[in-house]
Amino acid sequence: MKALEQIKQWPVDNASAAVVTDAGELGTYGDQDRVYGLASVTKLLVAYGVLIAVEEGAVEFAQPAGPPGSTVRHLLAHASGLAFGEDRVQCEPESRRIYSSAGFEVLADFVEQQTSIPFPDYLHEAVFVPLGMNSSALSGPAGHGAESSVGDLARFAAELLQPTLIAPATFTEATSVQYPGLNGVVPGFGPQRPNDWGLGFEIRDSKTPHWTGESNSPQTFGHFGQSGTFLWVDPAVSAACVVLTDRKFGDWAKAVWPDFSDAVLGEIST
Repeated sequence: MKALEQIKQWPVDNASAAVVTDAGELGTYGDQDRVYGLASVTKLLVAYGVLIAVEEGAVEFAQPAGPPGSTVRHLLAHASGLAFGEDRVQCEPESRRIYSSAGFEVLADFVEQQTSIPFPDYLHEAVFVPLGMNSSALSGPAGHGAESSVGDLARFAAELLQPTLIAPATFTEATSVQYPGLNGVVPGFGPQRPNDWGLGFEIRDSKTPHWTGESNSPQTFGHFGQSGTFLWVDPAVSAACVVLTDRKFGDWAKAVWPDFSDAVLGEIST
């Protein structure tokens, strides 16, 4: 794909990327085996592990977890009321969309308690092993502590395009808006009204500004990370894009990521 060549102009030392469709890879860039820190893209992997735990009956969406009045569903959807970086209540559940890395740490601890399996091990066996993600590991906090390669995340993206580890109904629920109408902030992109989210997956809808492209459909879901990483899936074109870099997210990313995504989608649609 010609769009991938844009990455050569980015102010990063190392970058790797892949564009995947339900028919296979359309193109790659850089070292597919290089391992990068994922930062908050970690949440996609953790959420998928939790969805599998729900399907296995280890936990339930409606099960109380986190602060009073909160459930597993609230934690997955950033609607528990927990603060961004600490296990501290900022508001009542379902009253505001507070993006919370701490909430994902609480969630992972809860699954660990319910399964009696260390969550990194559970994630490894439930997600990484069946998808052949041999370079991936959760070696830090569940909100931002995973490492992986583009090769591995391309396999995960293929799973998100055609799920095999969870039932279609569960996947549809996870990629649909939870608690519609909640306002909040997308880190780095400011207040969003509403700030729609699924179960671990950010949903683009009509957010502006945003880290995806203007051509991405409202149904696009995914996540970006402060380590200069992102993964989006656009169901409207049955395609996904993974980009990992070694430069911390900042103004450089806000300037190039949306245009890059639009270029990728432009090639897919022609």
